[in-house]
Amino acid sequence: MKNYTLLAFLFFSIANFAQIKGTITDEKGNPLPFVSVFEDNTYRGTTSNEQGDYQLNVKEIGKNKIVFQYLGFKTQKISITPENKTQLLNVTMQEESFTLNEVVIDPKNNPANAIIKSAIRNKKENSEKTARYTADFYSKGMFKIKDLPKKILGQKVDLGEDMASNLDSTGSGILYLSETISKLTFEKPNKLKEKIIASKISGNSNGFSYNTASLSTYDFYENTIDFDVKIISPIADNAFNYYKYQLESTFTDEHNQQINKIKVIPKRDKEPVFEGYIYIVDDSFAIYAVELDLKGYRMKNEFTEIMTLKQSFTYNPKNKIWAKNTQSLFFKAGGFGIKFSGNFNYIYSNYEFPHSFEKKTFGNEIVSFEANANKKDNAFWNEIRPIPLTIEESNDYTKKDSLLTIRKSQKYLDSVDTKHNKFKVWDILTGYDYKNSSKKYSLGYEGLLNLGSLSFNTVQGFNFDSGFSFRKWNDENGKSTSVKTTFNYGFSDQRFRVTGDFSHRFNNINSATIWISGGTKVAQFNSAEPITKFVNSISSLFFKDNYMKLYNLEFAQINYSQDVANGINLNAKAAYEQRKPLFNTTDYSLFKKDDVYSSNNPLAPFDFITSAFDQHHLFKASLNARINFGNKYISRPDGRFNIRNEKYPTLLLAFEKAFAVNEKKYEFERIGASVIYDLSLSNKGLLGINLKAGKFFNAENISFIDYRHFNGNQTHIGTSDRYLNVFNLMPYYTNSTNDSYFEMHSEYNDTGFIMNKIPLLNLLKSTMNLGFHSLALPDRRPYTEFTVGLDNLGFGKFKLFRVDYVHSYQSGIQQNGVIFGLKILNVLD
Repeated sequence: MKNYTLLAFLFFSIANFAQIKGTITDEKGNPLPFVSVFEDNTYRGTTSNEQGDYQLNVKEIGKNKIVFQYLGFKTQKISITPENKTQLLNVTMQEESFTLNEVVIDPKNNPANAIIKSAIRNKKENSEKTARYTADFYSKGMFKIKDLPKKILGQKVDLGEDMASNLDSTGSGILYLSETISKLTFEKPNKLKEKIIASKISGNSNGFSYNTASLSTYDFYENTIDFDVKIISPIADNAFNYYKYQLESTFTDEHNQQINKIKVIPKRDKEPVFEGYIYIVDDSFAIYAVELDLKGYRMKNEFTEIMTLKQSFTYNPKNKIWAKNTQSLFFKAGGFGIKFSGNFNYIYSNYEFPHSFEKKTFGNEIVSFEANANKKDNAFWNEIRPIPLTIEESNDYTKKDSLLTIRKSQKYLDSVDTKHNKFKVWDILTGYDYKNSSKKYSLGYEGLLNLGSLSFNTVQGFNFDSGFSFRKWNDENGKSTSVKTTFNYGFSDQRFRVTGDFSHRFNNINSATIWISGGTKVAQFNSAEPITKFVNSISSLFFKDNYMKLYNLEFAQINYSQDVANGINLNAKAAYEQRKPLFNTTDYSLFKKDDVYSSNNPLAPFDFITSAFDQHHLFKASLNARINFGNKYISRPDGRFNIRNEKYPTLLLAFEKAFAVNEKKYEFERIGASVIYDLSLSNKGLLGINLKAGKFFNAENISFIDYRHFNGNQTHIGTSDRYLNVFNLMPYYTNSTNDSYFEMHSEYNDTGFIMNKIPLLNLLKSTMNLGFHSLALPDRRPYTEFTVGLDNLGFGKFKLFRVDYVHSYQSGIQQNGVIFGLKILNVLD
């Protein structure tokens, strides 16, 4: 009933609006984009589109004063009495006559510095004026691509039939276009409740846009603005450490207040800083507008060329508050000769500034959708949309919505599937996929020559996978089912192994999922698999170092996972396992043929006869919990989407119990806990922490497989973005334990705070890493590591490498080494 009432009120309000619309140009007739248009002494406003067209809904029909505000042009205030529901008002704007009595080049007497200092002193007061509000919000986002080649690095670019049809013959066109209308309730610093009233995506029947206010809040009264890297605000407390300022001009607004146009100039090019202009109101020293550029390398995003952020503020003399009424975000990016651009526009209107909110106003749900928010028709959007569509946008909606009707038809889906499902003889070797789009299922076959799975180890020699898969899905309720079989063959041990996997996801609300799997496979002693197949293959074939230690696992297991409460996920598992030892079956390598591989026994690398354990089998059960404190979420009709609150750590809890089948000595219990936390140090960097602890009970004679193994690294190759779960020089199994343990990993990344200030080194545009790792066990001396290195290394736009110097210490033994981080290996494995 509540939803119907709100919807009825919304339509009633629209019916009582008059709409003023027209085109805004300069004196030469050129259209002016993103002009702020608002009703005088109110917070009801809009902005013009790229073609200078605007439309403003006026709530009170009568004699209205409409204000047109655009940086660099004289503000105009026009009185109009709408005679019809729609009133045409074209406006020609004149360039502003700027004044500046004296250009001061003496930095000690720079008037811009005095203004910025006053803005910094007054920013707390100005920020507090808009610390809590309710408002109407509109956003429109467009993402375009230009010059998409048919191949990249020799590989065919496949965007899919639907996406490819959006591009012209040059590989250019609109990839994404969407709009959102919502009601906001906000309280600084980060309390938000957003109700989506209407949402649409061009060519998408789902239509749940991600253009929400929660993802578009940029507050220059804060010391930093978050673009993955913390960018320094031009009026931050420490702004003079990063910027120089120049007063370029002054002018008077419609309320006879003097506005100071100040140029923002970075002191150092590689720092996380803006450049452009900030406009400050005299006397109150509030922000009037910002027009700032952010270069991609300054936020450690090499593929982004430039991002431009503009904001305009409206003044209401009744409450004397400057409030943001329009915001636009434009960016250019590119790589491999492809050019991307994006344009996102935001309108804030109908502000209310309460002194306080009721206690239960804000909760963990930050975004929700009205029923049928994605089903609004064109008449609704044409009436309520504050920014008119450009011709390009209108054509995109018309084209894609028409195509959507066709693409959802049985005839079209069958024709696309027929083309995709065409079988070729060589598919027997390379693999084959079959898809039924209308019934939403697919079948897959990996082929006899699945070269992507080819790897080498000393137990199997060269080995590769093949297999079959089936998947069925339902996009509306989030259900999905998959079945997969994997066939693995080792050429050296001449052994054929098969595993099967079944999974079913019940919904997108609590992510309830069940997995059933079983079969025979080779498994690493450390189930976390610290060494990847690719790295082990290279290490073995080129350097004759076979660090991967394997055993034969015959198993059957069942898992069930579900979010049981906000931020709390439980995972239960029960398994039957039969373990058999394995031995090396090959001495093959490409180089160092006279060297000898170590044995497959991690406890005795030179014992080629004795195994690390005796054959046995057992039952295991475990219960794991993941707790994200302060978890927030977005509610949509098609699911619930969690957003981890970065202010709080993530806690992992585990309990494991083994039941012996043939010998009681294999029984044990283990409890464990882990705390993962990223501490943001504003623009000074990020400190990551991972603490783990655990304890075994009744585990004196358990199998070595069930020991707690720690992620070591003897290859000198790093494969992860961050080293918060690995000891960089520790052998893989020398510190394994069946007792209590505590391990700590911490890593500080300066995000450029230090490196940007070091001459010559700042040309690398890299970041510095400092790390500390420690392992404490009851029966031996602690193992510790200290690391220092450079991250974000590479060539041009490709920053895929890092280098770390590592010093380790345990029981008087010191080691030094260099770890080469190859992040691209995350993709290869």
